[in-house]
Amino acid sequence: MKMRLTKLAVVVFLLTGMGSVFAQDKYGANPDTCKMNLSLFHESVKAKNFKEAMEPWRACYTDCPKASKHIYTDGLKIAKDLIKNGDNSGVALVNEIYTKRIKMFPSNLGKVYNDWAKFLISQSASDDEVFEKLNLAFKSDPAGMSGKNIFRFFQKVTDKYKDTDVQYIFNTMDDVNDAVEKKIDKYTRAYDVINTKVADGTALTSKESKRVKSRFYEINLGGLGKIEGGLNSIVNDLMTCERLVPLYRKDYDVKKSDPKWLKRAAKKLNDKGCKNDPLFGEIVESWVNLEPTANSLNYYASILEKKGEMTKSQEYRDRAFNAETDPYKKAKIVYNRAIEYKQQGKKSLARQTAYKALKIQPSFGKAYLLIGSMYALSANSIGTDEFSKRMVYVAAAAKMNQAKKADPSLTSRANKFLKNYRSNFPKTKLLFNMGKKSGASHKVGGWIGETVRIP
Repeated sequence: MKMRLTKLAVVVFLLTGMGSVFAQDKYGANPDTCKMNLSLFHESVKAKNFKEAMEPWRACYTDCPKASKHIYTDGLKIAKDLIKNGDNSGVALVNEIYTKRIKMFPSNLGKVYNDWAKFLISQSASDDEVFEKLNLAFKSDPAGMSGKNIFRFFQKVTDKYKDTDVQYIFNTMDDVNDAVEKKIDKYTRAYDVINTKVADGTALTSKESKRVKSRFYEINLGGLGKIEGGLNSIVNDLMTCERLVPLYRKDYDVKKSDPKWLKRAAKKLNDKGCKNDPLFGEIVESWVNLEPTANSLNYYASILEKKGEMTKSQEYRDRAFNAETDPYKKAKIVYNRAIEYKQQGKKSLARQTAYKALKIQPSFGKAYLLIGSMYALSANSIGTDEFSKRMVYVAAAAKMNQAKKADPSLTSRANKFLKNYRSNFPKTKLLFNMGKKSGASHKVGGWIGETVRIP
């Protein structure tokens, strides 16, 4: 018993001693002084007394740099205040603080390098200096980058490698798209929670209320939607079947056991309309054998359907649907099926399937975009006169407005459609000649069969 107590005492002593070592390592040789200075400069910075904060901040920055991240976040505010007041030493200090922060607290580096790049841009630094930081941000965590900097980074990558390494551009774009989708997904889920609370009459948290008031999610999702569209426009000329197929064919034998590569290649070939090339089938079959996920199963079902194996195709579609539990991803599976029906000319079935996606996930606004675009494409085949044909665009525009409301990230894309559709609305003179009144209801004919208001 005595031996056990002795051992316990030794363990307690060691742990206490180790705790003291860790505390000393964090707070330096004089922990009490460090803690006091931390409090002094942090309170001064909160009160925007930057001159008063300088001395205790400098002491912590020098003597106990691992004590707190506030040393670096507050230090940047102090340095930027110097710049604001005409002291150019603040520029060097900002760069020094970022360098030391990364060494002392090597976490959340995607955002840290992103913010550093943003500062360099504000100081009119060279493109190469900015790109260096953006590249480090991208390698650390692309999702930590702002939408603008993601766009800036990818534009620079494209400009730099378009004549020498197109594959690198495509690989980078895949990573960039993943980062943007991750940010959109994060904001969409939070936005849905708030909308559900509002609909149910549940009280919002203080943070949620602030974000509703500032339209945080609408603004950020709208901005990310623009970025998503802009990224595709940068490489639109590069991403053709004539270019993609040889690139993927060249790497297929080496990469056919890499599910990540297969997934990205299949998606790129599918999105760019290269599904008719045999390579697409080979890639999808390799992917589904290696990784039978909802996405790979669904792609394979499409290939089976094209071969006329309808029973087997439906079996794989059912497996894909049942394999996915996330409602957002489940809705996407159904939505992709709706796109296939549209491509096959089965408009009513495509609309019906798109509504199924919305039933699974009401914020899946792309389904409204799909329905609206099909309405607009039917304008010339519906109706017997100019008025009834033009009213089809009114029905199409209504879907675009629903898309924006359901998913603010689609605002930019929906507005482009709306601008075109509104230009085709029936004009005042036509309404007068047809004896129609603005605000009255009108049923759009044909397969659409929806009632809308005359504009």
